[in-house]
Amino acid sequence: MGEAAIDVRNYINGRWVNGVTMGYRNNPSDTREVVAEYARADRTQAEEAARAAADAFVLWQVSATQRRCDALDQIGGELLARKEELGRLLAREEGKTLPEAVAEVVRAGQIFKFFAGEALRIQGETMASERPDVQVDVTPAAVGVFGVIAPWSSPFAVPAWTIAPALAYGNTVILKSAELAPACGAALAEIISRAQLPSGVFNFLVGSGREVGQALVDSPLVDAISFAGSQGIGAQIQRATAARGARAQLDMGGKNPLIVLADADQDAAVECAIRGAFASAGQRCTASSSVIVESAVHDAFVQKMARRMAALKVGNAMGRGIDIGPVVDESRLTQNQRFLDVARSEGAEHVCGGELIEAASPGHYMRPALWLARPQDRIAREEIFGPVAAVLEADDYEHALALANNTPDGRCAGLCTRSLSRAMHFRRHAVVGMTVVNLPTVDVDFRVPVGGRKRSSPGPGERGRDASGFYTTVKTGYMKV
Repeated sequence: MGEAAIDVRNYINGRWVNGVTMGYRNNPSDTREVVAEYARADRTQAEEAARAAADAFVLWQVSATQRRCDALDQIGGELLARKEELGRLLAREEGKTLPEAVAEVVRAGQIFKFFAGEALRIQGETMASERPDVQVDVTPAAVGVFGVIAPWSSPFAVPAWTIAPALAYGNTVILKSAELAPACGAALAEIISRAQLPSGVFNFLVGSGREVGQALVDSPLVDAISFAGSQGIGAQIQRATAARGARAQLDMGGKNPLIVLADADQDAAVECAIRGAFASAGQRCTASSSVIVESAVHDAFVQKMARRMAALKVGNAMGRGIDIGPVVDESRLTQNQRFLDVARSEGAEHVCGGELIEAASPGHYMRPALWLARPQDRIAREEIFGPVAAVLEADDYEHALALANNTPDGRCAGLCTRSLSRAMHFRRHAVVGMTVVNLPTVDVDFRVPVGGRKRSSPGPGERGRDASGFYTTVKTGYMKV
């Protein structure tokens, strides 16, 4: 029927161990195939991992930066060397098309290699005090134990964004993998386990958010939580960590708009909208599922977009020439269909797509959907995390910008235009953490910060050198000389 199922176990204090129950992850492109049989950890094992990480932190925080650099460089090198193999695993387990999956593994490898270099670039300041014969040093210091609650949507890249800087700056890590991507999490953990890190510096768990994730959030031994996922869970984590004085970095996505003005290259704008809304079946925190189009070109743009969508190939993520793979599981497929029912009940106008697809192999397939909506419609305001996009009509640029900013979210926003002045105005006045002009919202560089505004991403930014603000603390020292 397919490749053999992968046996996934937990990695605690330098040892691979079983869990308390077993779980099974099926291929969303062919639900007959079991991709992974995984050992599900419990709260007790989460606490054991926290203790191991806390004990290991004592020495790892003062370890040689060259040692950290070498370990991260080795991890990144193995990811890049195995990109095709690991890309196939990601495509089978999560449903990204094979080219997207390979690209994600490459991105993870690049991130580890970047932070290998950052480990050697940790700098402080030495200055004279206003008091005579006193020297002042301001140096970055490691924070402690980091609990990484990773999403299923990017099981290589997102953990890399958090694990790599955490280790580079001298922290220890517990990675909790999503139960929808245990084999990818285990593959990454296995690579990290071969990097000759001391026992306890890195730990890996698979389990439910309600038990294992909550145990990490509650543990007094865990000094910081990095979370990527839904806004409801993120808000709970924010309250819990604030109550006990722990740090939190929350990546909670949002309803990201793409504005298309009348002066834009309309064919290029359609491509930006298609990739922004439907790459990875719309299951990305930067997906632009709200397209705001200026009235003068609205009808023509919608027709162009519908024709382009009709040409998209939906099917098995491993297939040649496939544009969109399946959504991740049955519950996500059901949720997407419920959103379409809500859109219909609220009076949104269906343009095309949304139908379930029967392919050669049984999977969670649906055609990408396009709707005409009003600003108050839920389909235009709420993150769907699926291949569904809503088009809103705007009178002019000012109206479009107001619609784009009229949301409680602020992850990212895009603009298609030939006007330099409007592009510059948009970059200043869009209330988001990231803007893009004449590009899809989903393609970002790994060396620069990515954050958000409003409820999308509370806490410090992530990626690039900006990551040091979350993964280090400042220590000021005085010494009489």
